Amino acid sequence: MASLVTAAVMAVLAPQVGFAQRAPQAPVGSSGNLIALAASAGDQRQQITIIDPGTQVVGVYHIDLANGEITLKSVRNIHWDLQLSEFNPKSPLPHEIRSSLERR
Repeated sequence: MASLVTAAVMAVLAPQVGFAQRAPQAPVGSSGNLIALAASAGDQRQQITIIDPGTQVVGVYHIDLANGEITLKSVRNIHWDLQLSEFNPKSPLPHEIRSSLERR
């Protein structure tokens, strides 16, 4: 059932996307400009993440495996996220690691 729902989502969202065997947190398929990732999101849900490298946009969908309902959870343009030189809320911070290695 999960494979059928995933195939339906991919057919609607990205007709150009090819399919491969599905594994949690692994690419479902990629072709052209879109990348699709599938992962379990609990017992009765599957999460599909669609990435458009060209526009640097990520979309996340949840699929209810009991009824096939698809819910858009979030969409984000990650362009500015990728412009950060570092973002790490816990030590050691990347610049601390770099500084430590440079002192050697």
